[in-house]
Amino acid sequence: MTEPADHPLVTAVKPLVDAMGAEIFGPDQAQPDDVVLSWEGEDVIAVRLPQLSDSLDHILAALERRHGRPLAELDRKAKQSVVRTLEARGAFSVRHGVETVASALGVSRFTVYNYLNRENAAKSE
Repeated sequence: MTEPADHPLVTAVKPLVDAMGAEIFGPDQAQPDDVVLSWEGEDVIAVRLPQLSDSLDHILAALERRHGRPLAELDRKAKQSVVRTLEARGAFSVRHGVETVASALGVSRFTVYNYLNRENAAKSE
């Protein structure tokens, strides 16, 4: 059998796994909540999904990399765009999501709620 790290399935899913902040293991190390992926009927890898709160931190770090600087240094328009992106990804359904995002953006919770309300008002017009 091909070494799992060299397997085409690993090559195909690794960017997605990395973007989610998940981890890849051998199928023999799979725990009950892991997702085991098969290729042509053979278990190749197990993917361990992150906890939601860890995912939010991972998403915030990815947004910082995309913008090339800490989110707190972005201008208001860029911060509003970040909030829209995070809302679309479900960041505010995570416990303390608003507080975590506000801290990363260097704004108050009230400001994050204003960005969300502004966006929702624009959608309903």
